Amino acid sequence: MTTMTTLRQFRFLVAVADTLNFTRAAELCHVTQPTLSAGLKELEGQLGVSLAERSKRRVMLTPVGEELARRARVVLTEVTDMEAVARAQSGIGQGDLRLGVIPTVGPFLVPRVMPMLRATWPELRLFLREELTEQLLEGLAEGRLDLVIIALPHDIGNIETELLFEDGYQLATPVGHGLAGRADLTGALLTGASLLLLEKGHCLQRHALEAFADLRSPPGDAFAATSLPTLLSMVEEGLGITLLPQLAIDAGIARGHSIDLTPLPQACPRRVVLGWRPTSPHAARFHRIAELLRAASASLKA
Repeated sequence: MTTMTTLRQFRFLVAVADTLNFTRAAELCHVTQPTLSAGLKELEGQLGVSLAERSKRRVMLTPVGEELARRARVVLTEVTDMEAVARAQSGIGQGDLRLGVIPTVGPFLVPRVMPMLRATWPELRLFLREELTEQLLEGLAEGRLDLVIIALPHDIGNIETELLFEDGYQLATPVGHGLAGRADLTGALLTGASLLLLEKGHCLQRHALEAFADLRSPPGDAFAATSLPTLLSMVEEGLGITLLPQLAIDAGIARGHSIDLTPLPQACPRRVVLGWRPTSPHAARFHRIAELLRAASASLKA
């Protein structure tokens, strides 16, 4: 009699792939290490392939192990969504929401929307994760996240999205800088004025460079910051200029800093969206959350 491959075995494989450590993988799966090892060995026997190479010092997945782990994540995510559909139909409340958000949006928007979410769903438990866009999209695909707030343009695959708002820019300069207050700013002018940006990996770096058609990337040895507050401090010290998203300005990021801000109505804005898996059964709730996020963004301007 042939033994069927189980979801439990898939969870073991994914845990090993994520941790490359049998002890930590067992902890993630809430089983003992011998149980996990036996389950993985049983899976290898059923499939007739070696999934992982294990020595005293390291664990490494085989190529087929990596491919099957990738496919197992998809299967487990689909099962999670199926279970959520069943719970929704049975009337069991959905108390947990795992929300991922990019660092150039989260600190400014999430604190404003939290009271609105609590008032709408008192039972809601919100788990927040702040990561770069690529990590958020991976988390969504793997089922680690239910919902993400990201900025476009970006290659997002087949996820469902709803536009929250367009986020323009203002030019931040040291006080009295020659570009401050000018209405004829161009990308060429900004390029030649020690433009400071976030480091690679932040989508805002690319979006800022796309704000003007003639804006060019700073030289490879130019300073790149890990956060908007760091950029702001560098500008205040007179080390250059930068583009600040309007959302951050509305939330008060420049308050207390000695800088000049110049509106850039001609700059191409980034589009901030809410995204979720097409298979999620909670689209109606997510559309409602999008409404609250738009209201939160509008309230920052008041």
